[in-house]
Amino acid sequence: MFEYIKGYVTFLGEDYLVLENKGIGYRIYTSKNSIAKVSNTKDEIKVFTYLNLREDGIYLYGFYDYEELNMFKMLLLVSKIGPKMALGLLSSLNVNDIKSAIFNNNPDLLSRAPGIGKKTAGRIILELKDRIDSISIDEVEIGGENRNIDDAVSALLSLGYTRNEINNVFSQMELGNLKTEDIIKLSIKKLLKN
Repeated sequence: MFEYIKGYVTFLGEDYLVLENKGIGYRIYTSKNSIAKVSNTKDEIKVFTYLNLREDGIYLYGFYDYEELNMFKMLLLVSKIGPKMALGLLSSLNVNDIKSAIFNNNPDLLSRAPGIGKKTAGRIILELKDRIDSISIDEVEIGGENRNIDDAVSALLSLGYTRNEINNVFSQMELGNLKTEDIIKLSIKKLLKN
């Protein structure tokens, strides 16, 4: 019904924000990641929304990033996963981590979120694995804003490693402040051990 709402954040709760638009304050339930992104802004923002009609009320969920909204909707497709559990997962892990965990069959990573045990994590992986493809993982993990990571990926691809191999190795490393050469060296060491 609502694709997004533009407005100004007037209040931040633990699991929701109030977005004012033309004199109306919309209570929008969201993840801690989205709350963190809007917590210090005084500018007008756009929140991508999802309207949920239930027997006990009407709830509006929204996210700062469209990709986070898509992951929220995808998680709702999993049996026994409701909005509260999906928000908990998106508050504990970012979209990249969730996609990587699903694609690489890593239930331990998903189990870090509160309320997500091994059985639920396994169900998420089983039911969403076909919806997460290597292309979306590549775009998220590899095609990000870090130029050093992009350059390292290009070098590793030219050495004959596949994107799946690179994704697996990158998911085991902290890449944040590493130089391109260091990323390549560490990756090759890990790739040779596998």
